[in-house]
Order: sequence, then structure tokens, then C-alpha cells
Amino acid sequence: MLQARWSEMFPCVVARASTMEIISSGMGGTRSGSIQLMRAELQVLSPLVPIREVTFLRFCKQHADGLWAIVDVSVDGVLRPDSGTGAGPAGYMGCRLLPSGCIVEDMQNGYAKVTWVVHAEYDEAAVHELYRPLLRSGQALGARRWLASLQRQCEYHAILCSNPHPNHGDRHEPISPAGRRCMLRLAQRMADNFCAGVCATAAQKWRRLDEWRVEGAGGRDPASGEDKVRMMARQSVGAPGEPPGVVLSATTSVRLPGTPPQRVFDYLRDEQRRGEWDILANGEAMQEMDHIAKGQHHGNAVSLLRPNATSGNQNNMLILQETCTDASGSLVVYAPVDVQSMHVVMGGGDSAYVSLLPSGFAILPDGHTAPAAATDPSPQGSSPNAHGGSSNNSPGSLVTVAFQILVNNLPTAKLTVESVDTVSNLLSCTIQKIKSALQASIISP
Repeated sequence: MLQARWSEMFPCVVARASTMEIISSGMGGTRSGSIQLMRAELQVLSPLVPIREVTFLRFCKQHADGLWAIVDVSVDGVLRPDSGTGAGPAGYMGCRLLPSGCIVEDMQNGYAKVTWVVHAEYDEAAVHELYRPLLRSGQALGARRWLASLQRQCEYHAILCSNPHPNHGDRHEPISPAGRRCMLRLAQRMADNFCAGVCATAAQKWRRLDEWRVEGAGGRDPASGEDKVRMMARQSVGAPGEPPGVVLSATTSVRLPGTPPQRVFDYLRDEQRRGEWDILANGEAMQEMDHIAKGQHHGNAVSLLRPNATSGNQNNMLILQETCTDASGSLVVYAPVDVQSMHVVMGGGDSAYVSLLPSGFAILPDGHTAPAAATDPSPQGSSPNAHGGSSNNSPGSLVTVAFQILVNNLPTAKLTVESVDTVSNLLSCTIQKIKSALQASIISP
């Protein structure tokens, strides 16, 4: 019922949320009977899936001792009656919540049983065909996605409360609880800014450029055609937390048929193979200096990486990285940070003034199901298409790659075609290197 906490528990699903009006605050000093008018932007991390903006009523009711129901229903048809046809005002994003929500039951043992229901209609024509199977499967914005995010975040909070020093690395001294909290806050800001850049939410003022096509990247399959890269730019005036200048965002999504999402995630978070695709690694492995666990799965963590480079400039740079994974998908987000700033943060200093521009990957299942007799028994998880046996309809991954790069340190500078080409080609080459390492085919828009 608190939109800030609601957004915090579903960071990859809820881009923005606000309470427009509290119609009823509840009865008898409780939230039972409370009704509030809310607005939210729901996202799937890809430029090929438009933001879903929904305006809805949220109703909370206690049905019995320890049993609560929270239900949402769209009011677009009431506030904007002509929007129900899908051809209404510009604010209507082709999505409407029919009664949806959750039932929360106290199990009397420190656990809660949560039952989730999503009942919605949306305009499939607005979604690129690569992502339609995922949305139809319910793994994109259905109940599975909400519950997977809720489970992961609850596990994260439980570990924070139970383990005062959930980190390891080559440091002689563990990070203090205050330093850990500051580092986690910084990583959360980094991940939020990454998502805002991928989906172009209203949280950041991006200016949309023409879609860029990148031709002739090395190793491209002729059948894949050209990569389409969505380019956006914004002027940063040097507000706390970001460098001043012109920031360019380059984002694209591709499908890797026959390549499971877990395999892609494990490869991208492997610091020993980082040099195969990350220009910041200078062709070498990276060293993990610190590791803060965010869940039982080793892939849910915030890490501090150090390039194994001999350059004096490189030695002043570290990589802050957040990785998270659950049943619905995975995220690998990173940003270069300077050593002095991270020493302040790890000592418990204010992380709000650390400048960073995030890049990274969102990895989702592609929504395709395996044929009954076509499972891959390989214990190594090798891609079937590496042996020529994969088809375009075999289960695989949807990978969104996004870079945010400072192309000029003057906010008033003009954006050049050369800058756009450079960033776009860097993104395309990164995809090709990952494809080569995973021995995967690529289907791009």
C-alpha cells in the first residue's frame, strides 16, 4: 500500500509508481477497506516492449485474522472513456488491468503464503514479435514474474538481517555494516538508472534519436540481417551521482535460440572470461575484490571488480557490478567507478555523490517451449545449435544489451554522428563476441 516500498520490492517490473489520491484510509485504525488511486509504469527490460502505463484503484481488505487481499483494477475506461478502444489519448498504452492482485496469509511460523493473480489485457500489436511468446507465457508481466521478484527481494532482506558480514574477497577487513548498506544503495541506484535507460521511462529525460542500423560487424550470420540499435541522448548538468556532459544510451535486443538464460548469465558474470567481451577489461580477466551476497544463489550479489591491467589510468578504476537472477530472468549491471570514491562508500560515506553511468544486460527466457522429444541431455549445457541441431523455435534467451556512455563532458556540446557510430558499433561488437563465446546463433529485429 506504500508505493515507494512496492516499487522497491519489484525493481525490474515497476519503473515508476505514484499514489494520486487516497480515497479511504481504512477502518478501525487498520488498512482494511482502504482504497487509493495509483499510477504505475510497468516494464519489460527491452526497447522492443513499450512501457505499460496503468492508472488503477488499489483496494485492501482483511478477510480473516492473518488473511489479507490486495486487488487492483484499471480505471482508464472511467477516467478516459474513449481509451478503451486502444485508439484513445496518447497516455493510454494499450494495457488494462482487470481485477488483479494477491492474497497474503500468515502461516504462523514466520512465513507468509502469497497467492498472485494477474488478469490483464494488452495490445499485442505494440510488442515486437520476438517478445510475443514471452508475454503470452506469462513470464514477462504475469504472476510468475511478480512472485519471483518478491521471493528474491524477501530473501535479500532476510540475509541482510541475519548475516552482519555477508561478503568475501581478498580484503583483510570485512566491509562494515554501514559501508555494506552504502554499497548496496549505490548498486541499487546503478540498476535503477540502467532500467530507466533501457525502457526510456519518464524518470530520466531522454531524447530519442533515429534508430541506428549497424552493418558488417564481424562474424554476423547473413540470415540475421542488421542490428537495430535504439539511440537516446540527454544533457547531464552534473547533478549528484552523474558526470556532467552529453550522455548517449545505446540499446538493442537479440534472441539466442537454443541457449538457456542461465548459461548466458553464468558467462557474463564470470570475471575470468570478462576480457572476451568487455572493453574495460582490456582483453584480460578481472579480479573480484569484494562480494556482498544478496541471496542464497551465488548469482545474487554486488561485487567490486578490478581490471588486471598495468596502465596507471586503469589502476584508478574499479567496476561496481550487481547481478541478480530468479525464475523469471536475470540482470548483470556494471559501471566504472574511481578507487577514491569507493573507499569513501565502503567506509560508510555518502554514496549519492558517486558518479556512475551503468551498462549491462537483461536476460529473459524467450517464451518458447521445448518439443517433447528434443531435450538436451548434455551435462555441460552446451548449445544444441553448436552441433547444428537447433531450430529457430527451440527454447532460448532474449538478451538486451545497453550502454550509457559520456561522449562529451560539456552539457551544451552537440552530439556528433561519429560519437553515435562509435557507441553503436561497440554495442554490436560486444554482441558478436558474446555470440562467438557461447557458440550461439543470433536472431535480431
